[in-house]
Amino acid sequence: MEMELRKYGVHCIQGSRQFSAVSNVAEMNTVDEAHVSVRFKHGVHTIYLFVDALAPFSAVTQELLDLLRERYPSGLTTSVAPPKRTPVPPDAKLAYGVLTVPNDPSRGWRRLKVGEDEEYNPAKCGLKNNSIVAFAFLDDGDDGDDVLFEVEWPKEDDELYEQGG
Repeated sequence: MEMELRKYGVHCIQGSRQFSAVSNVAEMNTVDEAHVSVRFKHGVHTIYLFVDALAPFSAVTQELLDLLRERYPSGLTTSVAPPKRTPVPPDAKLAYGVLTVPNDPSRGWRRLKVGEDEEYNPAKCGLKNNSIVAFAFLDDGDDGDDVLFEVEWPKEDDELYEQGG
């Protein structure tokens, strides 16, 4: 199945239906079997991108950083309580993580090995459609071995259910 997709993978047109989450994107690309959908997570944000499964991770990082700078110029909301915002540095380096146990976020994240210079591609890293990948910003000189992936998952509000009852 092939569909047209705008540059950042968040506007997609399939048949006569259009799904739109972001405006002001530039060019159209074609999505095919060589692309995979990835949900990148940081703080309260989930960024859904179609990425070329055979392109080096450095290209994925550049696309993600371009999107973050465009959509979140004042930074990402890392935490709601207590409020915490993370700016996107101009020379940002990212670390990536995947769930230690798929479908169980309570078990934490493990570092995704993307190669010394991010030369591995998403397919080599084992990413498939709808993969969940956390990202964190690395400080200068940080090798990233002890990266903390800050992801806030939606929580059930027990009080809301009790009031409705």
